Amino acid sequence: MRALTRAFTLLAAAAMPALLSTPAAQAAETRYPEKPIRVIIGSAAGSGPDIISRVLADHLYKAWGQRIVVDARPGAAGVISAELALQANPDGYTWMILTSQLVVATSVFKDVKFDLARDFPSVSLLGTVPFVQLVNPQVPAKSISELIAHAKKQPLRYGSAGTGASEHLSGVLFTHLTGTKMLHVPYKGIAQAITDTIAQEVQLTYAVMPAATPHIQGGRLRALGVTASKRSFLLPDVPSISETVPGYETLGWYSVVAPRGTPNAVLNTVSAEVIKGVKDPEFGKQLRTLGIDTVGSTRDELDAFRRDQTKRIGDMVKLSGTSAK
Repeated sequence: MRALTRAFTLLAAAAMPALLSTPAAQAAETRYPEKPIRVIIGSAAGSGPDIISRVLADHLYKAWGQRIVVDARPGAAGVISAELALQANPDGYTWMILTSQLVVATSVFKDVKFDLARDFPSVSLLGTVPFVQLVNPQVPAKSISELIAHAKKQPLRYGSAGTGASEHLSGVLFTHLTGTKMLHVPYKGIAQAITDTIAQEVQLTYAVMPAATPHIQGGRLRALGVTASKRSFLLPDVPSISETVPGYETLGWYSVVAPRGTPNAVLNTVSAEVIKGVKDPEFGKQLRTLGIDTVGSTRDELDAFRRDQTKRIGDMVKLSGTSAK
């Protein structure tokens, strides 16, 4: 009898923390958020991630009454921002904007001290944006097929924001799928690549939509195609490259993730509210000027998207010969 009583007491004592923690955890979830939230981005103020983060922050402030502070930590294509995010307390009050460029960086750079899939659970995919293939107007090609034919007769040079950058990989995939040969000319940023395309130092380049549209509208560059699998609503008359080159696709994209260890209940709460924000017509309206297609995915959908994009980007990096792995 004494043995049974003692066993019962031990079992009750072991169960007590779980019984006490469950209501506490539920209460914490109900109260979330109770203080300002920091969103770390890996690019400078005024960049795509900065703008989209601030639009999201405005929505969440209206929904929650808590400030969302955008913390810009540019450098190393987002690697610095990721390292900083992993140093934070994973209590749900630190998020990070994960972009396609950071996925590229982890494939290109050596000695990256984190694993994106393992260390940053998904919250939601905010949106995607294509790059635009731009040629100098003196290039005798007004379509993708004409550019391919011209490139096979005469070697061309294309500029990018740097070796291993998304614009570089867009060119690598194009030459691979079309059987053309083009000399890659890396610059320290896309602005200089665009300038030299206008000056005919290189014949073409690839640029994200906000950087490309002023030069297209001004007639300084000709848009031949967009790199997404469908046409952009900002350039409806410009075809997708995949219409001529099946299987071609490169994208810029923005998503919300959090450091490993963030409570699952908090991740679900954040995801649900972010999805509401992204689906809000006003949210989409503010981002359309950047050429961003808003998405607002679930966590599982973002997981699947990240797996697909990681493989695609990894394959392109290997083709480029810049892989560090």
